[in-house]
Amino acid sequence: MGEALRRWRDRVPPAAVGLPEGRARRTPGLRREELALLAGISAEYVIRLEQGRATSPSAQVLRALARALRLSEAERSHLFLLAGQPEPASGQLWGRLTPGVRRLLDQMAGTPVGVYDAAWTLIAWNRLYVAVTGDPSARAARHRNLVWRHFVGPPGRVAHTAQQRTRFETAIVSDLRAARARYPAEAALHSLVADLRDTSPRFATLWDTQEVSGHGLHTKTIHHPDAGPLHLDCDILTEPGGNLRIVILTAAPGSAAVGKLELLNAIGTQQIPEPRHETHRVTES
Repeated sequence: MGEALRRWRDRVPPAAVGLPEGRARRTPGLRREELALLAGISAEYVIRLEQGRATSPSAQVLRALARALRLSEAERSHLFLLAGQPEPASGQLWGRLTPGVRRLLDQMAGTPVGVYDAAWTLIAWNRLYVAVTGDPSARAARHRNLVWRHFVGPPGRVAHTAQQRTRFETAIVSDLRAARARYPAEAALHSLVADLRDTSPRFATLWDTQEVSGHGLHTKTIHHPDAGPLHLDCDILTEPGGNLRIVILTAAPGSAAVGKLELLNAIGTQQIPEPRHETHRVTES
């Protein structure tokens, strides 16, 4: 298993997962520390796995590694086999990237694209999505969950009006309710819902209403710390299996956001050499 992890790690270009390539890089792919960040585990544990000193990784760890390494279905099955673990049974949430979604991330370099599983946990993204929304690679899995970050986490870069916030909250709680019904054997999903109910009165109220809602095309205002406000259209697509939600952010032709996206795409996550303009706003998620 250690040899397989090393080979799979070496073939993932850092830029493909929104990480800077850097100049002093001895490996063509991900460093152990980078894989650990993407998978939400410790770098020491990655080292132990690759050296054969950790021989019983959990199914949750294996799933996280498979996502971070962008494994194919056959490779994922092989990883579980090497670890002596059965693959997730029916009724468990499995956010795997299809080849088509991988190509979408790779080929839409000029458009911010993020991929979420059915419970709204961010599992893949391209470089421009990182530049626009912030770097998710250092966040633990719970803090990559959009529902958790919105109701419990600190304010982020997205600002909502009261009407937008109500519509957004109703839709994501409805999505989470549907995911829990679809994946009854997913313990992490049950834990997420229980913790949200205990921590956020607003979530608990929405959960108990049993209201069902869907997502429509809407405009997000993202307050970038250096580029300033970006008014972007947000489309949410689902892949045929219904396990993935693909968030695509685009700027209206001729808008100021077009130039800002081009600039962010050119410089990535580097700081923009322009003065910041403070704005007073209410931020959500």
